[in-house]
Parts: sequence; C-alpha cells; structure tokens
Amino acid sequence: MQRELGSLPLAPALRARLVAAGFQTAQELLETGPCGLSKEIGISKEEALEALQVVRQECHGDAARTAGGSGATRKCTALELLEEEQAQGFIITFCSALDNILGGGVQLTKITEICGAPGVGKTQLCMQLAVDVQIPECFGGVAGEAVFIDTEGSFMVDRVVDIATACVQHCQLIAEAHQEEDHLKALETFTLESILSHIYYFRCRDYIELLAQVYLLPDFLSEHSKVRLVVVDGIAFPFRHDFEDLSLRTRLLNGLAQQLIIIANDHKSAVVLTNQMTTRIGQSQSTLVPALGESWGHAATVRLIFHWDNSQSLMASEMCSLQLSLKMQKILK
Repeated sequence: MQRELGSLPLAPALRARLVAAGFQTAQELLETGPCGLSKEIGISKEEALEALQVVRQECHGDAARTAGGSGATRKCTALELLEEEQAQGFIITFCSALDNILGGGVQLTKITEICGAPGVGKTQLCMQLAVDVQIPECFGGVAGEAVFIDTEGSFMVDRVVDIATACVQHCQLIAEAHQEEDHLKALETFTLESILSHIYYFRCRDYIELLAQVYLLPDFLSEHSKVRLVVVDGIAFPFRHDFEDLSLRTRLLNGLAQQLIIIANDHKSAVVLTNQMTTRIGQSQSTLVPALGESWGHAATVRLIFHWDNSQSLMASEMCSLQLSLKMQKILK
C-alpha cells in the first residue's frame, strides 16, 4: 500500500493532477475514496472510480507476489486443484432438484449468477442461502456467515425470519431422529437470533456505492473470517441508467467482476449475484436474455436462468463454463 504514485499505471495527465494535489502513495489515494478524489483533483466520479480500481488491483497484485515469495507463480497439478475444490464443500439450497443440478449446492470459491424475470424467486433464493450457509457442519453445512449487498431494496427481514425458523426446526427434527451428541450441542448456538446476527446487510443505492462497497469488502472479510457467502442482489440495477459512456460501464463492470473473483478465491467464499432480464430484438422474434451484455456473461462460473413455462411451473437452466444447458421443472413453488 506504500507504493509510490509514479510507479502506478495511470495516465500521465491524471498522475500530474494527483501530484499537484499532494498525493504521493497508493495508500493516500485509497483512503480518499471516489467522491473525495473527484473533488480533490476535479474529475468525474466515474473517472475517480476507474483510477481507484487500477490502484487497488495493482496493490493486490503486489501483496500476492509478496505472499508468494520472490514473485513466483504458484505451481500445482490438476489433481491438486480437483482435491482442493472437492474439499471446499457446498451451500445447500434445501431444494434437492436444484442441489442436484448444481452438483451438490452452491460451490464455495465460485461465482454463481441467478437470472430471471421479476417475481421468479431470485431474492428468495438468496435469502435462503444466507440462512443455509450457517448450518452447522454436523448437519452437512459449512457453519459460515453471510454478507448481503442489496441494490434494489428487496431484502425482507420478516421473510428471513420465517426461513431461519424453518431451518432451525428442520435441524431439530434431524437431531431428535438421530440423538447424536454433536447435533444436540450444535443446536445450542444455532438459533434464530444467531442466524440473524450473522447476516451482514449493506444497502447500496447507486453504482458508486456498490463499487466502493465491493472494493472495501476484503478488509471487512479479513475481520469476519467465517463469512462463506457474499450476495449481491441486483448486480444490473445500478448500471442500467445514468450511463452515457457504455465503454466506461464495461470497464467498471470488468473491474467489478475481477474483484468478486478475488474475493471468492482469497476468502474461500461463494459469491452469488442476481441479474435482471432484458429483451433482445432479433430479425424474426425477440427473446429474453440476461442483462449487461455478452461480455458480462463470462464473469460467472455458473449461470442459472429461472423462467416460467406454459404451465406456470418454474424451470431452471444452468449454463457453466462447459456450456451445458439443463432444464428442470417445479424446483421452487
């Protein structure tokens, strides 16, 4: 963080403004923040955000090289990578069909994107996962905590209470059926109050707040090492208006995607995003596709698309890096 300003890959004109304003190190820039930097050197908030993205990525790369020792790239075999992934575990969804289509649940260290029309159940599933991530290990959970970043104001704490209560009761039934000591001991701390106190909620009202929150999140996660789930409910909403420069939007989204990948890998957490749908007009027909364009479609490891079929039962399609497409009926009510 004490890297000198002159060594950062910034435009010469921008670097000159920063030096004239008295900035000398990367740490000083990051502490100023996008709004303060915009006022200090007379640039737009978008330009300030983009500059801070570059600085933060450079500082993260320096830290990784230092941790790796003499800048050496990590070397491992495909078998070691497979063993690491299998050891990470999954966050179950309490929907057996959906868990099966995901290979066991939402995987840690991966980015999962949930797409669908309004009312199809995206936020509902995210709230369910924020509870499920806290299930004790003896019940098949990961005993973690959750961060919930809300951009649309859709988070309903009353619904979370209902989900958490049902989850605790379900675990109590399992404990009563098996009468194992570790189950009974785990239930002493797995309560409604405990679940609610370990969901960390952040409300972001525009894309500047969202980007700032995501870039500050590693510091928060370092202080809360048990977090195993990061939810961004409404990744598209802040970026679908007030943008005249679409190339700038693309660059900000690419930086956001890279930061989320870093968070997932460094903190062994699952990152779950929800995305809206938009209409693509073709020559003969129009189709609903996930928002933010095709370049954003490569950001997630797994993309789930929820939609209603003609019989009004919910269907899910999964698209992963292998471009598999699966469909399943009646996975959620």
